[in-house]
Amino acid sequence: MNINTLKVYEDEIQSLEKEIQLLTEEYECHQHGTAKKAMNTIKRKFQEDPKCYYSSPDLKTQLALLESDFSFLMNFTDIQFKNYSRKLLEKSEIKTVYNYRLSGICQSVPFQLEFRLTEENQNNKNDYVVVTDLNIIIESEESSNLSKLVSRVEENGNLLLFFKTLSRFSEWSAYRKCTLAHFKSKYPNIIALPEGLSGDCMVLKNIELSGFELMIVWKIHVDQDGKVVPVLDLLSKIPMPVLEDKKFASDMPHWFRSLLHVLGIEASIEAVIKSVCRSK
Repeated sequence: MNINTLKVYEDEIQSLEKEIQLLTEEYECHQHGTAKKAMNTIKRKFQEDPKCYYSSPDLKTQLALLESDFSFLMNFTDIQFKNYSRKLLEKSEIKTVYNYRLSGICQSVPFQLEFRLTEENQNNKNDYVVVTDLNIIIESEESSNLSKLVSRVEENGNLLLFFKTLSRFSEWSAYRKCTLAHFKSKYPNIIALPEGLSGDCMVLKNIELSGFELMIVWKIHVDQDGKVVPVLDLLSKIPMPVLEDKKFASDMPHWFRSLLHVLGIEASIEAVIKSVCRSK
């Protein structure tokens, strides 16, 4: 082996040693901080001494792609991960077991997850992973709407179903809150929100008709299979004199449900509010 060849090998070994050190530091960041912090740590080391990594362009490319994918997923799903940790519990030729903890927020719904991830190798065939001991905590007033889904996911370990449904549920929750705020601002003397913007009801009153009251109830139903469906209805509280004088009032709940299929949510609510205004 000539001196030039030996020099090439020595340089490659040094480069690999530095990459191993880099990955070790990245792993420690994962253990004690957030995934994003770990990415920033690697990126900073590249910036401090980029010459050490010229022999590994693939690593830099993979980092850039990982950051891009991570940012895209957070923007696309509105799921922001805040804290993340991974602890190695077991490692053998047959399987590797990790314990994961992570927390984040989706729109206005905070969540925490803890689970075990087992990576098994079946006789040198394709590896596959199994999620077990899953525990999900949702810190939100709306957590009761997700209780069936959480129970189902904790049972079968389907994290993809959980995040997909959480994203969809959060979209509907944000849309409902925005819609309630819009109508409250537009018709402050007619609309009341007894449970606030995070509630699921809107009360409409006509101050010139004593006892006249309509309530639009807007639930967001989530079944155990992850299907998210908005459910709206109209309840009425109408005194007999008003009912006798304005017979259409008793038909408003049915009329409102029919409008939903034709006009959609916002236009249907607007139509109900305007009917209350005209009844002054």
